[in-house]
Amino acid sequence: MEQCGGGDILAIHNLSKKFGDTVALDKVDFDLRAGEVHCLVGENGAGKSTLIKILAGAERPDSGTITAFGQAHARLSPQQSFEAGIATIYQDVELITSLTVADNIFLGREIRNPWGFIDANAQNGKTTELMRSMNVDLNPLSLVESLSPAQQQSLQIVKALYLNARILIMDEPTASLGVEEIKALLKLIKNLTAQNKAIIYISHFLREIFMIGDRVTVLKDGRVSGTFNIAETTIAEVTRSMIGRDRSLFHVRDHVTTGEMVLQVRHLTLDDHFSDISFGLHRGEILGFGGVVGCGRSAVMNVLFGAQKRTSGKVYFHGREIEVSNPAEAIAQGMAMIPEDRKTLGLFDKRSLLENIAIVRNELHPPILNHSAEITEADRLVGHLHIISAGLQQRISSLSGGNQQKAVLARWLLSKALIYIFDEPTKGVDIGAKEEIYNRMIELVKEGKSILMVSSDMPELISMSDRIAVMRDGKLVAQVNARETSEHELLGHYLGIEEV
Repeated sequence: MEQCGGGDILAIHNLSKKFGDTVALDKVDFDLRAGEVHCLVGENGAGKSTLIKILAGAERPDSGTITAFGQAHARLSPQQSFEAGIATIYQDVELITSLTVADNIFLGREIRNPWGFIDANAQNGKTTELMRSMNVDLNPLSLVESLSPAQQQSLQIVKALYLNARILIMDEPTASLGVEEIKALLKLIKNLTAQNKAIIYISHFLREIFMIGDRVTVLKDGRVSGTFNIAETTIAEVTRSMIGRDRSLFHVRDHVTTGEMVLQVRHLTLDDHFSDISFGLHRGEILGFGGVVGCGRSAVMNVLFGAQKRTSGKVYFHGREIEVSNPAEAIAQGMAMIPEDRKTLGLFDKRSLLENIAIVRNELHPPILNHSAEITEADRLVGHLHIISAGLQQRISSLSGGNQQKAVLARWLLSKALIYIFDEPTKGVDIGAKEEIYNRMIELVKEGKSILMVSSDMPELISMSDRIAVMRDGKLVAQVNARETSEHELLGHYLGIEEV
């Protein structure tokens, strides 16, 4: 097997990637050796996903080199990544659940008999051989939909190895697994490295990394802040490397005296997403929600806004129990939501800036539209939020990300809502747009409105919130005063570590 210099089978040098004004990766160096588990950690938004998408060929770097098995590339296409033997095992299983185990393994590369028909017996026999070689106990004839999450993860690995993968990227592979399932998966990974396969292992669970890893690289704000040999470091040292930020990244905001309780959530549950969530929100308060991706924060907001139907629990607005089964009912109760995925959930991308802002106003007013009034109101908000455009008739999709986000906010300002849900309010926007969004949020709470804010940006969470609710594995595990906490303390809550 041809290798890169120094025994490396994969070497990334000086890799950089920007999305608009946002720097996702900044001169990243990373290497991987045959037979090792090299773990990759970092806060949400540190650059981990961008890095693995570049290795999978799904994103193109702006600069830098990728050397795989001695072959240097300025970028990898999906086909080149496949031919280099790189396979990504995502947390969200990419299998066809209505097909059998064997059918999924051979999908697109079926074994055929001399007459051109699929040879099911040959595929089943080959599947059994593959399973035995990896000590995986799966029936080739079982439907994937009947398998547990751990078994589906194992099947994805078997499929990748059948396709001659020599490097496996595992993205949060244990996020939805139980204790015994995690043990079985980690044992399988040990078997793979014994066969000289190399693993890039991404996880928020540091204790797990110390169980399985040989080395760990920490990404912070798109840069490598350290690479450590697992046997020679500690969880505390790794967590310190994940944080350590300049105080200039923290926004300085005016604080507002909060008032009475306006929203009470009691024992809210959505099966398979979160359970037994209870908290209160006061008038004039920004209550932040923190935690690692997938912990259930956004799902809670979706239930409150009626986008998903809760399994159980109660919601009280000014002491009165309310039932919200769809977004229209939430809007009628005085709620507004600026979603994380603005392109899919927040924008009508083929419509104008004017139509995107005025849509809520038109829903709340009688069916005869007052175009003059909507133009006046939209124009006022465009000026107030400093939305840069060629005019109200410009298509929304042609605006920058920050201006799109401000347009979604402008829409809800016309609704006269009392409670605003901001899910990742500044994701993908530049510094100037961030400041304007922050300023408008503070104006809202000064007006007596209340805000629920989900954020993966710790400086944003600490500097903008009055209190922070921390979620982990679908549970609300802590509520802290934002002015009395630190990134170290929050990270400890995020990861379930008492001392970081």
